Amino acid sequence: MRKALLPLISFLYVALPCLAADQVVEEIVARVNNQIITRGEYIRSKEDLRKEAQQQDPVNAEKIIADRDKDVLRDLIDQQLLLDKGKELGITADTELIKKLDQMRKDMNLENMEDLEKAAQAQGVSFEDFKQNMRNQIITQQVIGKEVGSRLNISKEDEQKFYDEHKNDLDQPEQVRLSEILVSTDKKANDKRDEAQIVEEGQKKADSLLDEIKKGAKFDDVAKKNSNGPSAAQGGDLGYFKRGTLAKELEDKTFAMKVGDVSDVIRTKQGFIILKATDHTEAGIPPMNKIEQRLQDAVYMQKLQPALREYLTKLREDAFIDIKPGYVDTGASPNQTQFVVTANKDDKAKPLKKKKKLGMF
Repeated sequence: MRKALLPLISFLYVALPCLAADQVVEEIVARVNNQIITRGEYIRSKEDLRKEAQQQDPVNAEKIIADRDKDVLRDLIDQQLLLDKGKELGITADTELIKKLDQMRKDMNLENMEDLEKAAQAQGVSFEDFKQNMRNQIITQQVIGKEVGSRLNISKEDEQKFYDEHKNDLDQPEQVRLSEILVSTDKKANDKRDEAQIVEEGQKKADSLLDEIKKGAKFDDVAKKNSNGPSAAQGGDLGYFKRGTLAKELEDKTFAMKVGDVSDVIRTKQGFIILKATDHTEAGIPPMNKIEQRLQDAVYMQKLQPALREYLTKLREDAFIDIKPGYVDTGASPNQTQFVVTANKDDKAKPLKKKKKLGMF
């Protein structure tokens, strides 16, 4: 199953704080089945959208915000509908959550989960909220994959059509794909060795690993077991680099390598690295057979967007959704259930009985 990156939905998960008895109940802007969406969640989602847009594209941030701001409530309703569907399907995400947390720990070069928890807290995030947010994202992605993505058909004709229509977008510079084994020489807090000893032992270990590879060991296996880099779990895969993105010395070495070549041990600020060239693409528009997976992914995403929106519209028609006056669900279906009672500030989440569908709002 393909992993879908979904610009259609912003996965904004916000935990509700525990309220003391004398605190005012937070205003409810919408009910989705037996769950509520508060004004606080709604405002925080708008703030997250602004931060995300400013970080990803500062030049066009205001246009992005203007285009997506109207859909904030829609996205919050979307996520709750998908979570409800996940519960109905029996998706818990427990195993996948453990795997993702452990992978995150490895990527951050942390020794244990306690260190990951501290890292989350240092960012002002409760570790329990952090885990719940990640669990929610896993559940929604699995629901989308199972209920929508698995039903999409991608033909060779679809790929050819996309290729013909987007040739100019497919034009690319010369690139090299690299994998890395890093032997770090960064001194850890509890390391009693002096810097010279760390460097000496790092050099010996890197030389030993290179010797293993020369004797026939698979590069990605050696990387998974020994690399201190964030790409270790992926067999050291760093992805593609175009000219001008690497240090001059590394660029000269790697762009001169043939596919399958492995470099000598190279000293860097981080430690000692061994590089392998796993692909080398020339500048220009690549032939279809060179980018088949890329084309499949692009067509998949192209088909997923309308299919997902259609699926979410159907979920709305089968759900209980009540929107407070003044707020708009831009994903609403004219055929979905309408409630007689409107959400208000003093409402609490109560089980809802099914109402008759009344047609247009």
